[in-house]
Amino acid sequence: MISVRNQPRLVDLVLPVALAAAFATAAGAAESPIQFRDVTAQTGITFQHTDGSSGRKYIVETVTAGVALFDYNNDGKTDIYFLNGRPLPGAKPNPKSRNRLYRNDGGFRFTDVTERARVDGGADGFGLAVCVGDYDNDGHQDIYVSNYGENILYRNNGNGTFTDATKKAGVGRGHKFGAGVCFLDYDNDGFLDLFVANYLKFSFDKHVVRTERGHAIYATPSLYTPDTHNFFRNNGNGAFSDATKEAGFDGYASYGMGAVAADYDSDGYPDIFLANDVSWNSLFRNTGLRKFKEVGLMAGVAFNLAGRGHANMGVDCADYDNDGLLDFYVTAYQDQAPVLYKNLGHGLFEDVTLRTGAAQGAKPYVTWGCGFVDLDNDGHRDLFVVCGHTEDNIELIDDTTSYRCRNIVLRNMGNGKFANVTDDCGDVAKLKAVGRGAAFDDLDNDGRVDVVVLNSRGKPTILRNASETGNHWLQVRLRGVKSNRDGVGARVYVAAGDLKQMDEVRSGRGYQSHWGTRLHFGLANNKRVERIEVHWPCSGVVDVVENVPADQLLTIAEGSAPSKREPMFIYPRGPTPPARK
Repeated sequence: MISVRNQPRLVDLVLPVALAAAFATAAGAAESPIQFRDVTAQTGITFQHTDGSSGRKYIVETVTAGVALFDYNNDGKTDIYFLNGRPLPGAKPNPKSRNRLYRNDGGFRFTDVTERARVDGGADGFGLAVCVGDYDNDGHQDIYVSNYGENILYRNNGNGTFTDATKKAGVGRGHKFGAGVCFLDYDNDGFLDLFVANYLKFSFDKHVVRTERGHAIYATPSLYTPDTHNFFRNNGNGAFSDATKEAGFDGYASYGMGAVAADYDSDGYPDIFLANDVSWNSLFRNTGLRKFKEVGLMAGVAFNLAGRGHANMGVDCADYDNDGLLDFYVTAYQDQAPVLYKNLGHGLFEDVTLRTGAAQGAKPYVTWGCGFVDLDNDGHRDLFVVCGHTEDNIELIDDTTSYRCRNIVLRNMGNGKFANVTDDCGDVAKLKAVGRGAAFDDLDNDGRVDVVVLNSRGKPTILRNASETGNHWLQVRLRGVKSNRDGVGARVYVAAGDLKQMDEVRSGRGYQSHWGTRLHFGLANNKRVERIEVHWPCSGVVDVVENVPADQLLTIAEGSAPSKREPMFIYPRGPTPPARK
């Protein structure tokens, strides 16, 4: 079989058959502790995604869209914001094709509050990616939407409504083809800055259509010119300055897709991983001097084990093996398989996909949204991978794959390996759709992480985590004082029995999506947490909370419990940025 996006190169053809076989579906545990129930029908969510297609096969149709999970009204329940496309040239008008915000009313019931909130994306917004963060530190989370067209910053007014603050804040970037976006505090000054990736240079008059075996298909991105990216520095007064050149992104072009900001080298400053389509990945290391340096090749994350750059889609970051270092997981196109990059320390990574089984069942499909999530609360982060092809006629071209696919659940066995438990974890195996963005949070506050998937040209999938393991858990929500209000970039360590875990608060991740303001830690059979350490990015304060009962959401404010002795976990702070001119 030959992929319709990339032709195979020699290095792929010489991989040993035994290694290639490791990508195949492997049997999971006889009875998986991870169980999901499809509750979409009972939620009251009527959202219907459109990619704006009319049969003309514009490339923009293939990559929409992401989804965000966050608490927009501070009522303690996680709400859902779906992005949507718009009718493209040749398509019939569709006034219902708007972004939708659903308020969580509890009990897996949601109410559409888009009109009141005023966040429908406008008549021209073609939604691609989203991130959420409190950019003005007023205690209310704001929304940034990346479009094909002008992007939008929605400021949360704190009364259930939002205001389009794009122009006032200075974070518009003209008519471009958007990609992953992240809020991050790159200079640790207590205000969230903004990284905005772009995909490629496209206009309808430069539209390209390809054919495969006599059938029209979408053009490969490589037929277009990759675009440059934008970086905006928060001035601390509700406005941003364009710091693209100052931060080191000027002139750097790539086919940007999913992005995540994470401190992979543990120097106290957030770095940025950008998954790039039909190319190699970018890793922008934060020097701590208000400058990023691209180090993907040197770090070992630009290519896979075979030395090839994939058609990379989404990326998530977590410490999957609990060794205190952040690892990356990147999804990709059909016949390429996702890649798990293990952090070796000293700024280096290794592709351990084959050794760990982190791509089982995925190779025949196009994979998009992904998340490192502890689905059974055993203290080890599992993988949820969303699948769905770009070509709606792929079965006419290739009978080894499909347009509609089921998603994949890979259980972390706690020994450095994953098991494919998709067939044995409830309703996941029964559902086939054209997945794109995905987000993960505890929608009913029962201590189990649920799943929301945005499906292209269809209704979303809402999966309730019904795992009955008896394992305990802890959730942590941070409140910055000197650091940014949401604690984005803060690192949290949790020690419970033999388990030692670490995570960071992030804004923007996976495939064009957002979740994770509230951190979730599975605790296995531990009923108490011996120690929690919060390392704050701006102040350098280390808050320590000890002897905490499990099975609760704990809010920790910056400086509320400063350590009276040396931290158990060492998190060095990097250089102090120079004073701003």
